[in-house]
Amino acid sequence: MNPKKTSKAKVRTNKIRKDDLVYVIAGKAKGKTGRVISVLPEKNRVVVEKLMMVKRHLKPSQQQQQGGIIEKEGTIHISNVMVKCGKCNNPTRVGFIRLENGEKARVCKKCKELIV
Repeated sequence: MNPKKTSKAKVRTNKIRKDDLVYVIAGKAKGKTGRVISVLPEKNRVVVEKLMMVKRHLKPSQQQQQGGIIEKEGTIHISNVMVKCGKCNNPTRVGFIRLENGEKARVCKKCKELIV
């Protein structure tokens, strides 16, 4: 009897979120910045606007009357992007602090500014 194989990939905390401005530190798009469209926490990947464009071959269907080759954003591993701070305008690591009302907030490790 073989047990069912399951992915044991560790899901990272929510340091990178949708609509964050990120800087790519490794890979084909190294050095570019863009806005996060979506986060895939189960795969540890993000989709960044206008970066890592891939081509998909689409068959004609009821929804898509015309088939063809379309370009769309591919995913980038979450370890290859860094959040760009709004105040110091540099890629930075993300830390967490507790606010006075008890909520947890993300903060820039360089300038200690809150990341909204």
